[in-house]
Amino acid sequence: MVGRFIDISAKDGAQFQGYLALPESGKGPGLVILQEILGVNEAIRAACDYFAEEGYVVLAPDMFHRLEKRVELGYSEEEIGKAFEYLGKFDFAKAVEDMTAAVDHLKSMDAVRSQGKDGRTQVAALGYCLGGALAYQAAAHCGIDAAASYYGVRIEDHLDLKDKITCPMVLHFGGADEHVPMEAVETIREAFADVAHVLINVYEGAPHAFANRFRDTYNKAAAGMAHSRTIALLRGVMGPVYDLEHLWDMHCYYEFVTRDVDATMDTMVAEPYVNHIPTMTGGVGHNDLRRFYKNHFVNSNPDDTALIPVSRTVGPDRLVDEMIFEFTHDREIDWMLPGVAPTGKKVSVPVVGIVNFRGPKLYHEHIYWDQASVLVQIGLLDPKGLPVAGIETREKMLDETRPSNTLMKRWAESAPN
Repeated sequence: MVGRFIDISAKDGAQFQGYLALPESGKGPGLVILQEILGVNEAIRAACDYFAEEGYVVLAPDMFHRLEKRVELGYSEEEIGKAFEYLGKFDFAKAVEDMTAAVDHLKSMDAVRSQGKDGRTQVAALGYCLGGALAYQAAAHCGIDAAASYYGVRIEDHLDLKDKITCPMVLHFGGADEHVPMEAVETIREAFADVAHVLINVYEGAPHAFANRFRDTYNKAAAGMAHSRTIALLRGVMGPVYDLEHLWDMHCYYEFVTRDVDATMDTMVAEPYVNHIPTMTGGVGHNDLRRFYKNHFVNSNPDDTALIPVSRTVGPDRLVDEMIFEFTHDREIDWMLPGVAPTGKKVSVPVVGIVNFRGPKLYHEHIYWDQASVLVQIGLLDPKGLPVAGIETREKMLDETRPSNTLMKRWAESAPN
């Protein structure tokens, strides 16, 4: 997905540009992404493309245009020093005008107009670092419908704007952010303690710029959790709404019923990944994953393979399936039992799948099961003297009244007299 720069007109007649990224559908709610102090650089453009893939029409305005047009800096000491020079000259009052112009531009676009759930044209703002502070200002001044701030700097100095922020907002802070110390976060948290529509999240151990995958500060876990919370906010306020259950059901149908590799891949984003955690099998990226599906998964499962649903939890961008996976080990199953010759044994094991979506497509799967239980059931692992079980794990999952703690030798010692 590749965006392009477009022209924007400010109220005072200033002309500037912004990077525009469209979703695959060509339309969706509007989202203004506000830059770090390094300009609309590769990281900001990648963030635009990312949220476009989530279903938004995204515009990143050049917020430094009044100082120098199309600033784009990297992360060397010299470039960061130059970025701070721009910040020292930055006019926040004019920035509000420029953000408003970006919001108005999105609202004027046919791709955004009347995409709201109630028929209104809806636009949100999201920003990082300086942009996080600007997203806070936009929530107060620019008539947006939602806002997300990532490690926004100096917000604690502008708490007088609190009562002007009437739209839902989420603020993300790193617990080890040298630019936004925890004292500042606690001041912000205290100010918004009685404001239900403003949520504040802290990610322990995460540094400043933890969501920027182009920097050494990138923290994948914190970035992923923050993204899911941001998506929950945006989806809840202005959509788009996708039927994630149906998409996952069709993905499994193509995998296990029709065994159609191409149809399976069509349910996924351009560069997906799958990780079967216990055996570290799967694939990262379209080519490797298609190779895995074609040669080691879709066409390699036993004929009697069955998925029995037990429970399902669906969130804005994630689905968790609890299942029973059953099969007869009548062939080598590369992804679950690589290198193990067929035993002819019947296997039934609990499986949990955590499925992440990006817009209307699957992005990744993390699949978990008890490999020890599988090995016991095929006779490759003797459970005697080990804290493992075979088919009993499946039976206990389906019937909670079965005895607990049967592997715990000291369980009897705690019995009441």
